[in-house]
Amino acid sequence: MTIPRRGSQHWPQIAINRHPNLVQTALQRSGAIERHLAVTWHSPLKGDGFKEYRDQPALTLAGLRYLSGRALKDFWPARGPVWDAIGTASDGTPIFVEAKAHIPEAASSGSRATPESMLLIQRSLAEARRAYAPRASADWHGVFYQYANRLAHHYFLRKLNGVQAALVFLYFTNATEMQGPASELEWKGAVRLIHSVLGIPADLKAFGVFEAFVNVSALRDRCPRLTATFAWPRPFAGKSPVPSVARQVRRKQ
Repeated sequence: MTIPRRGSQHWPQIAINRHPNLVQTALQRSGAIERHLAVTWHSPLKGDGFKEYRDQPALTLAGLRYLSGRALKDFWPARGPVWDAIGTASDGTPIFVEAKAHIPEAASSGSRATPESMLLIQRSLAEARRAYAPRASADWHGVFYQYANRLAHHYFLRKLNGVQAALVFLYFTNATEMQGPASELEWKGAVRLIHSVLGIPADLKAFGVFEAFVNVSALRDRCPRLTATFAWPRPFAGKSPVPSVARQVRRKQ
């Protein structure tokens, strides 16, 4: 399997397989791990076909085969979140990563689960929402459902099973082929909007949720073969067209 040519699968695969030190530094800066700790990545790895994991296989990969609290099947139906990356810090902390390279893909449609599964999803989303923001009444099954279900699974690990996992939203800057944000500030503005819509605090570090940033320019500078192989799009002459959110939303639940 080859690395996708662009987007939020492409850049995590490039960074973790070729330059894990850049991701590790980003996690240290975010507070997700202490500065003296290292990360061992379990996915997406070249030797594993860059496979991404979900459900119990994802937990097992992170060393969480057995949980002492609520079972995953009692919290979420099969075919839950697909994690862009899974790792373990040198102190044993499991790390689950959701990556983004441009703002429109932060929006997502709700689950297309069966009515029975939907009841479980809605119940678990509401339970998680109460933990993050007891007074919130926002619909977590709306436009930012993907963000919300990552938070829900993090709640499942930390609060329902006592696992001190770290949830990292990894944002890539200067992904020009996707017309992505050029700065961390742009990403932070988008994240503030997401948190406002979901009714949750602006800072979730106390819950073990972190925002990390990696500059794609640094990855390109360190990947001469990559820049020679791929032709990055030329800047638009005049006003850049705004991509439709509907066209760019990833179909990854």
